[in-house]
Formats: sequence, structure tokens, C-alpha cells
Amino acid sequence: MKVQEFMTPNPTCCTPETPLLDVAQKFIDYDCGAIPVVESESVRRPVGIITDRDIACRAIAAGKDALSLVARDCMSSPCVVVTPEMSFSECCEIMEKNKVRRVLVIDSSGGCCGIISQADIALRGRERKAAEVVREISRPTVSASTVS
Repeated sequence: MKVQEFMTPNPTCCTPETPLLDVAQKFIDYDCGAIPVVESESVRRPVGIITDRDIACRAIAAGKDALSLVARDCMSSPCVVVTPEMSFSECCEIMEKNKVRRVLVIDSSGGCCGIISQADIALRGRERKAAEVVREISRPTVSASTVS
């Protein structure tokens, strides 16, 4: 199975200058929790990704005025990308290795053409593989015993 068979195609995107209020509205309008951040509306080359958690942790919990911030202020960058032709298992390995719950799919020109989330893997992948991906992504990188 190839990435293109289980990705969500043509995700809504924002630019680094998109106000956080507009990003949050996109979460509602498109029923999603992550939005690719692209260079511009015409050049959909990914420069990052912003999640609802990014806004909660990097703006709200940090005591910043979220209404005065833009996507650049909270996004994660760089983002992890895959291609539509990549195999399902290679995509899962990339997610596990990078400990990310979502990867962006880029076309041959480098533009964002899709997104793959843990939910896509759970819904379309094999049950055993989905469990493995969730387990590996969720595994702490620092053990609790080494944290003071």
C-alpha cells in the first residue's frame, strides 16, 4: 500500500502570517487538529505545521496574547514529510523514528498535497501496525528515572 492510498488529500493550509484566530477557526471548519504551514497560498511548500496543542502550550499556557500572534509564533518547524509514492510501512517507520503523530505529504514540486495522521493509520491500516505506530510515537525519549 502506498501513502497516496491512505493520506487525507489537499489539506487546508495556512501561511506563517495567518493570525492564530484564523488558524483556530480552520480547526473548527475542517474538523482537524493540525494544519500545514506553507510558504504562501500559491507556493504550498511546507515550512512547518501547527496543532491545537501548539497553540495551547506555546501561546495560552505561556501567558501570551493569542489574538496578537500568528502561526509562525506557535508552529513546529521543520516538519516531517513523505511522498505519495512511499510505502505505507516506510511512512510508519518515519513517524515512529521522528516521534510525530502527523506527517505532511509533498508532491514532486515540493508542494503540500496531503497529510497523514495516526487516525489515518488506525482507520486504514492494519490493526497491529496502527498499535505499533501509536506505541512507538508515544514512547518517552527520556525515562522517568533520569528526570530529577
